[in-house]
Amino acid sequence: MTDLKFEQKRSLSRLEAADQLAALATALRQGGDAELDIDPWKLSLRIPDDFHSEIEFEVEDGEIELEIELKWPITSAAARTASSPAPEERTATKRTTAKRATAKRTTAKRATAAAKGTASKKS
Repeated sequence: MTDLKFEQKRSLSRLEAADQLAALATALRQGGDAELDIDPWKLSLRIPDDFHSEIEFEVEDGEIELEIELKWPITSAAARTASSPAPEERTATKRTTAKRATAKRTTAKRATAAAKGTASKKS
């Protein structure tokens, strides 16, 4: 199942196609976070250093089809969370651990006080 899919099919002039490819080429050169204007939308994505690529050229039914495909893994919060807990989760874990330690100290103090009280009554 696809997490997200954007597909646009429309007629373009040669210059419009060149502008879209030039914008994509600029984003690829710069890497990092990029925004591509694909009228009427703006597509925001993170550009990695390495890709898997596929170029397909097909002639069928009197038409030429050229597809350029770039694939890369997603580096999302979900992927990072799978390997390590999010900062909020670490904080919650620390709080829970601190509460448990405090509860243990309180219980130990009460037990010690109770033992001393029992020892005092026997004397």
